Amino acid sequence: MIKVFGHKAPDTDSTGSPIIWAWYLTEMRKTPAKALLQGEPNTEAAWMLTKWGIAKPEIFTDVSAGDQCVIVDTNNPAELPASINEADVIEIIDHHLLAGGIKTRLPINITIRPLACTATIMHDLMGDEAVARAPREIKGAMLTCILSDTLEFRSPTTTPHDRFVAEKLAADLGLSVSEYAAEMFAAKSDVSAFADDALLRMDSKEYELGGKQLRVSVLETTAPQVLLDRKAALMAAMPAVAKADGADEVLLFIVDILNEEATLLIPNDFVKQVAEKSFGATVSGDSVVLPGIMSRKKQIIPALSI
Repeated sequence: MIKVFGHKAPDTDSTGSPIIWAWYLTEMRKTPAKALLQGEPNTEAAWMLTKWGIAKPEIFTDVSAGDQCVIVDTNNPAELPASINEADVIEIIDHHLLAGGIKTRLPINITIRPLACTATIMHDLMGDEAVARAPREIKGAMLTCILSDTLEFRSPTTTPHDRFVAEKLAADLGLSVSEYAAEMFAAKSDVSAFADDALLRMDSKEYELGGKQLRVSVLETTAPQVLLDRKAALMAAMPAVAKADGADEVLLFIVDILNEEATLLIPNDFVKQVAEKSFGATVSGDSVVLPGIMSRKKQIIPALSI
């Protein structure tokens, strides 16, 4: 059984893409596969599973020697199981920069394309016949992933092809893109049940900057004030989260989807320096608004400096 999984702290794309590809491998290639997760899906991803009647994939912690694995929505060893280089990685499908560090036993299929979403790449790899045969829940997962990663085409990572595929899927499913996206984002914005430490880890990536290990966290929402009202508690939780996760600092960006801006919380002088050096911001308090900043992959991570 082929194991298909994405990165730690699974967002919508890293939850949906293993499901999509495991279906394709099993039903179209006739190679039995199983979707897995490296943690609890975030609010939007959990909503997607309920919306389309998809069972939540099993959560696992590591792989074993000889396990056949397909890695999706990442190629960064820091975001993968500790024993990934002992397993038999047979394919990688991703839309992030090439990180390096994964070792394979044989030549493999690697598809990394400059698109906004892994599900868009999968749509193309599957081909028209497979997409036509895909059940509604698989098409629904594809659409949800693309609208999530593109923030309904607002993100600068969006390409015309991402939009074309999303609109094609929505038409096939008989859905209005704007109405469906509004329903998605409302689900994403409901974080009332989550503790502060869980929010800091919900959608985060590890990144090294100037010898410091950072956890770069992003919370995308249509109701930023709900999170900003928890600003003091979130900043108070950062040191313990950083220590537990082997990081030096946590950077939390609250992305306002509708106003197309991000608010970076400023818990200390180091983060203040990062904000000013990276984004040309003037910081005078415990947060700073960064107009136009929407994408961690394209606008945040590449800009980080000290």
